[in-house]
Amino acid sequence: MLDLVQAREFFRLSPFMVDLGVEPVEVVPGRLSTVLAIAPRHLQHTGFVHAGVSAAMADHTMGAAAQTLAPAGHWALTADLRTSLLRAAQGERLVCTAWVLKSGRSLAFTEAEVHVERGGPAGVERLLVMKASATMALASHVRAVAHDPVPGA
Repeated sequence: MLDLVQAREFFRLSPFMVDLGVEPVEVVPGRLSTVLAIAPRHLQHTGFVHAGVSAAMADHTMGAAAQTLAPAGHWALTADLRTSLLRAAQGERLVCTAWVLKSGRSLAFTEAEVHVERGGPAGVERLLVMKASATMALASHVRAVAHDPVPGA
């Protein structure tokens, strides 16, 4: 079972997540939440968050949620990923919550929601922008690979 410190280390093992700026903020067995401060590099040509950013965030968050229940010595690897974009994301930050529907010996079934938060005079507005689901393979034949630190991380 991952605690919050271990979940943050799990995310630091992925240079792509570090580069995007995705950070775990809450973890309980079978459930994990992450945040991402939206920066210009996350946007596509119309000024909205690129769908790939939201999809990558959801994918890794679901994998980490599955990792909280994975047997010792196993890594959760995405075997199938499905996303549904509900609206364009524009705001200050993305918040993703992922949970495990069912975890077995070799597979874990997960879901996630990505919300965008934006502030205004009336307070923070939170809108659902993506739903995702993934099947995670629980593999024992892979190992974490050491990477050079990501500059600025």
